[in-house]
Amino acid sequence: INISILLWHWPFGRSYRLHGDKCLQMYNISRCLLSDNTSAFSSADVVVFHHQELSNGLSPLPLHLDRPASQHWVWMSMEPPVNNVNLTQLNGLFNWTMSYRRDADISIPYGETIQGSDELSLQLPALNRSCLVSWVVSRYQSHQARAGVYQSLKKYIPIEVYGRWSRKPLLDKKLLPTIAKCLFYLSFENSEAKDYISEKLWRNAFQAGAIPVVLGPSRATYEALAPPGSFIHVDDFKSTAHLAAYLKRVAADRQAYEQYFQWHRTHRIKTYTDWRERLCQICVEYPSLPASRIYHDLESWVNS
Repeated sequence: INISILLWHWPFGRSYRLHGDKCLQMYNISRCLLSDNTSAFSSADVVVFHHQELSNGLSPLPLHLDRPASQHWVWMSMEPPVNNVNLTQLNGLFNWTMSYRRDADISIPYGETIQGSDELSLQLPALNRSCLVSWVVSRYQSHQARAGVYQSLKKYIPIEVYGRWSRKPLLDKKLLPTIAKCLFYLSFENSEAKDYISEKLWRNAFQAGAIPVVLGPSRATYEALAPPGSFIHVDDFKSTAHLAAYLKRVAADRQAYEQYFQWHRTHRIKTYTDWRERLCQICVEYPSLPASRIYHDLESWVNS
């Protein structure tokens, strides 16, 4: 039996082509049909709503339409709780949650660690890079924890800052090559929330081949999700002065630096950037999803 999934609106207005059997063609997931044609509402098994467009009123819920009794609604967000506002109006409407969180009904992380070495990335990085630490930041807000750590850390070591907030914006194609010139990358999340580890780790640091210095959830969460021995956690240091001293010490010691890349021998990473792949995951999980679940208090789940 085919499962038909209707995406009610594209996240952030960025759309992809859905013609043909995309889940089968691109990800070898069969019997999974994706559509963004809202006129197919009455025949869809699953309807997915991205929270951003619901909360800002860009795309209201189709409460005026007759919803089939067997149809399941999915609430989707890749944002931390602080960015998910106006949730109370959604109580009693959604059956499943879809987010980066491990306890979501459909868990769609920004990236994941996979057993098995990656032959392509086994070569160890050069130590003679032109930059010690870089940070790419678009929405800098002084009240965020990461802003305080950055302001303190830059007193002890030079930090190359890029992105919309700095005076050095980066085109997407320049992002990884720029970070790759640096030994370390500040993978600082804008919010410290359960399981929230974004592309700042998976793409910016790991794909560029810089050691991530992380600020976000607990060390235990990073250890559960990231490759073993692959990161430096801010919380492990008594002060930013101690962190800065450690980074300088590792930068000066080839053996210590290369330790952070040993995981390539046993693990590799996969990053998720295409919304189509995330939507196809619904079909993978579909047989085991709770058929009669209703989120009567969505806000309490989001903030739990």
